[in-house]
Amino acid sequence: MKPTALPGTPPPVLALASFPGPLARTPYYCDRLERHVVRFPHVNAPHGHDFYLLLYITEGAGTHTVDLVTYELRPGSLFFLAPGQVHHWHLAPEARGFVVFFSADFYLFRYPGSGLYDFPFFDSAHLPVLYLPSTETEIRPLIERLFAEYEGPKTNQAEVFRSYLHLCLELAARHYAAPATAETGLAQQQIRQFGALLNLHYRSRRSVRDYAELLHVSANHLNALCRRVLNKTASDLIHERVITEAQRLLSLSALGVAQVAYELGFEDASYFGRYFRKYTGRTPEAFRQQR
Repeated sequence: MKPTALPGTPPPVLALASFPGPLARTPYYCDRLERHVVRFPHVNAPHGHDFYLLLYITEGAGTHTVDLVTYELRPGSLFFLAPGQVHHWHLAPEARGFVVFFSADFYLFRYPGSGLYDFPFFDSAHLPVLYLPSTETEIRPLIERLFAEYEGPKTNQAEVFRSYLHLCLELAARHYAAPATAETGLAQQQIRQFGALLNLHYRSRRSVRDYAELLHVSANHLNALCRRVLNKTASDLIHERVITEAQRLLSLSALGVAQVAYELGFEDASYFGRYFRKYTGRTPEAFRQQR
């Protein structure tokens, strides 16, 4: 069954069991990106996970939005997501790569301690993406081995998969040689908190002041923070989140435009139509017809 968000709820949080592979339910998963998005088309809409995720791009282009920040997808991009982060992507038709999922327990079974939580790419103070050069020959072969290992039952598959995974993470961590400054870390943390609040309240709260109060900062501070880190205003991000959900409901549900407006907290469907057109250049009806 396709996991989707019910109207009026935050983006869904998907479990590893939502992604069955060639074996019975396992605490790890790997597939080619192009096959993964065909098998599970709902992953194109904003959602979170209760597991860790790696995304490696080998060909093509697109964008990947993680906790409000939109990053370029290009060959050599390697993304890292921790449980609870909300993301979605827009992939060009020619995009190719690999996705890798694993639970914390799976990794910690062989590598206990704080190592998993200490990796810089799973820390909000660091970027969740590495842009590796096309000449890189360490990590890509390991990810290809992860996929080959996962494709069918093999002796000690879990142990071998976990070993390749561990090497991928350790080698990737070497690319984060410079620690984030305290100021940068605080800014990234506040942006992530803003993103989490926005995912919870975008149907009912649309003013920058609302979110500033929840974050215990001033509206001017929140706007300045968003401009510095994301090159957008906090208001831009609020409107983008509303429009993203409106497009999801118009694309994936049978709700009428008036019902979509109601689910998003608009009391007047005509105002919702003007709002949607202001930020997309199309009416809701035209957007739905062009999908």
